[in-house]
Amino acid sequence: MDAFYASVALRDRPELRDVPVIVGGGHRGVVLSANYPARERGVRSGMSGTEARRLCPEAVRLSPDFGDFETVSRSVMETFRSITPLVEAYSLDEAFLDVSGAVRRLGTPLQIAELVRARIHDEQRITCSVGLARTVSVAKLASRRAKPDGVLVVPADRIEEMVHPLDVGELFGVGPKTRAKLRKIGLVTVGDVARMPAETLRHVVGAAAGHQLHQLAWGTDRRTLTPRRADDDPERSMGSEETFGRDVADPAVIHRELLRLASRVTARMRRAGMAGRTVAIRVRYADFTTITRSHTLPDPTDTTAEVHATAVRLFDALTDPRRIRLVGVRVEGLRPRAGAHRQGLLGEREHGWPEADRAIDQVGMRFGRGAVRPATLFAGDRP
Repeated sequence: MDAFYASVALRDRPELRDVPVIVGGGHRGVVLSANYPARERGVRSGMSGTEARRLCPEAVRLSPDFGDFETVSRSVMETFRSITPLVEAYSLDEAFLDVSGAVRRLGTPLQIAELVRARIHDEQRITCSVGLARTVSVAKLASRRAKPDGVLVVPADRIEEMVHPLDVGELFGVGPKTRAKLRKIGLVTVGDVARMPAETLRHVVGAAAGHQLHQLAWGTDRRTLTPRRADDDPERSMGSEETFGRDVADPAVIHRELLRLASRVTARMRRAGMAGRTVAIRVRYADFTTITRSHTLPDPTDTTAEVHATAVRLFDALTDPRRIRLVGVRVEGLRPRAGAHRQGLLGEREHGWPEADRAIDQVGMRFGRGAVRPATLFAGDRP
């Protein structure tokens, strides 16, 4: 998908389509995504909000809606699977498709690519770019070069012409560190890597990586597509963090933020049908020292109250007077809620929290998330 998070956030904001928009990137947070007008100004995912505002002060900032992102992602993947069952969900907004079995039914690979793009646009009101190639790695490279909203075909006999002039960082799996290491020995383009003897590459980046790089540069890597649904390998944890606008020392403010985060995380868990036993918190102090603490519950849970209470106990046990810059809540060891057995204890009181959570979920589905919140969260704004 093209600038997926920003595109989803802008679906109902047509007046913002031609202006720079940043998703995330609060006062001291990081940028989750930026639309193309913002990217033209140098804004990138992972950049600090401060740096993004310096580069593009007129950008409009939108808060992320992770539930919406997940819903759109699932719908997109189902569209892919209606075209071919051979779909590997690579990330929330990216997938590999083997369409060889759909050619007789739907036309040439290029026609299928255009069909995919048209359906995503019509059904989800976002755009996607498609790369067509014989191997997974070249297809991924081609899709990146096709952005935004395009298609690029790289035939096997044109690898040298179309791929070798590109920067070595374009290769699948080559991150900033590997790119810097390769450039240090004069390997600037993909063609440089292709012409370098494989044995020399092995000495530079290691035996396995050197062999793989050489194959990638020639488009002959043997990585196979592994059909997989996102829910075949469910997330093992879900979490959320918040960076405060100013450092905080008041425990009551931290408790309130932990509730906000616990509510956000458990709502995602319930939408995914998951429950977990281990609750973890992350605390970053004003001096950037970061610590984590966790506690494993007797039984899996997806209730906001239980996750929040556990997070508060973990925080209160720190007894550290330093001011706090960031807090986070995470639930780990997730498993499908339907198979999560909860051991009832004799005399255990039922507080009705699961029912309350589900009632809030239902109201949120009808009137929007945040329509109903714990009263504590109305006590004041975030610092």
